Amino acid sequence: MEFPKIGNMAPAFSLQNQNGDKITLKDYRDKKNVVVYFYPKASTPGCTVQACGIRDTKKTFAKLDTVVLALSPDPVAKILKFVDKQELNFDLLSDEGHVIADKYGVWGLKKFMGREYDGIHRITFIVGKDGRLKHVMEKVKTKTHHDDVISWVEENL
Repeated sequence: MEFPKIGNMAPAFSLQNQNGDKITLKDYRDKKNVVVYFYPKASTPGCTVQACGIRDTKKTFAKLDTVVLALSPDPVAKILKFVDKQELNFDLLSDEGHVIADKYGVWGLKKFMGREYDGIHRITFIVGKDGRLKHVMEKVKTKTHHDDVISWVEENL
């Protein structure tokens, strides 16, 4: 997997969120830092823990002038169920064709219980207000993801 280079403009995207609204990365330029995190599948245990951590710290992200966008290959309808069930308060985006995952280098071979398949790797990108990629978190722990991202943003942006 090859990720976009730190310091370069983050790969652009425009995707539907859980409500079917179009969310575009460029809309945040010069306004907010953006955390773009990729997760494999809505409503799975690890993805739920990760999303709920973000949900519970939304006010902290807001104080840091930072929004969080979560991308998965799930269809909009499945993402909406996930948002409703977990009362999530941030945008989850549908990348069904994994076009954006490919741009960010997070779609690739995975291994689970002896089985190999293509899928999303759980990786987080932090984009500054200038639209440039500031940091890549390759080793994401679902339980502490929100705290790890907050710490990095506080220390670096």
